[in-house]
Amino acid sequence: MDLSVKLPGLNLKNPVLPASGCFGNGREFASIYDLSLLGGMVTKSVTPNARFGNPLPRIAEAESGMLNAIGLENKGVDYFREHELPFLEQFDTEVMVSVAGSTIEDYAHVVEHLKGVDVIKAFELNVSCPNVAVGGMAIGTNAEALGKTVAMVKQHADKPVYVKLSPNVTNIVELALAAQDNGADGLVMINTVQGLRMDLRTAKPLLGNVTGGLSGPAIKPIALRMVYQVAQVVHIPIIGCGGISNAEDILEFLYAGASAVQVGAANFIDPWACPKMIEELPSVLEKYNLNSVQEAIGKALPQK
Repeated sequence: MDLSVKLPGLNLKNPVLPASGCFGNGREFASIYDLSLLGGMVTKSVTPNARFGNPLPRIAEAESGMLNAIGLENKGVDYFREHELPFLEQFDTEVMVSVAGSTIEDYAHVVEHLKGVDVIKAFELNVSCPNVAVGGMAIGTNAEALGKTVAMVKQHADKPVYVKLSPNVTNIVELALAAQDNGADGLVMINTVQGLRMDLRTAKPLLGNVTGGLSGPAIKPIALRMVYQVAQVVHIPIIGCGGISNAEDILEFLYAGASAVQVGAANFIDPWACPKMIEELPSVLEKYNLNSVQEAIGKALPQK
């Protein structure tokens, strides 16, 4: 069974990548399985300078998912280049670096400081984090700001640029086209859905940040709908993300127009989630009379 997928900058042996923020930079997971099994992986979001993140508590359970409000905690781009990227060089997998910032210039700063690093195959612009006061979703929900960010990053990046879109918008197609029209090489859909939980004992929001990003099975129908909508109007590839828990979920995203997938919350439930899905995928494709991943991509889309 041919599981391979070729995307801009990414020669994936299979279509499964752990999503940014749900896999750290791979160190913990590398202690339990070989990261070379993965089609690729996405690092934790990197910002120009170190960030402590949001006040505690940062994670809360929710019905059919979880809320997180980590707030882009990381040690900054210089530390990342010096300490994290050399660790990832030992694995035969495609590395995407997630880039974040508070301003448009922050995104350009990070990619400029990561030029010439061979282990990096592509960048993912996190313009959709709902848990920061400035930057993040504030950029990703405004077509003009998103377009300016993509255009500026493309001037500085030496690798393909993917844009991770926010679902917290009224018209996802408008944002997808703004990214594409300003030079994006691909899209990642979707980031978390903004949500809230209450602490009944204190009568206050449970998370220190008040709101958080909902991930897990609850958001899969939202993600599928958005991938399906956008796949019909863009000509750049889509990596689907949102509530994927098993190989049949992967197939749904492929049918909807995604060329690969990212697995997020499932890694917290089962650290072996990604290898298990990769192992299951050939039998799922065979079950539905498919001979390759490529054959499944866009199968549900209206014929033009």
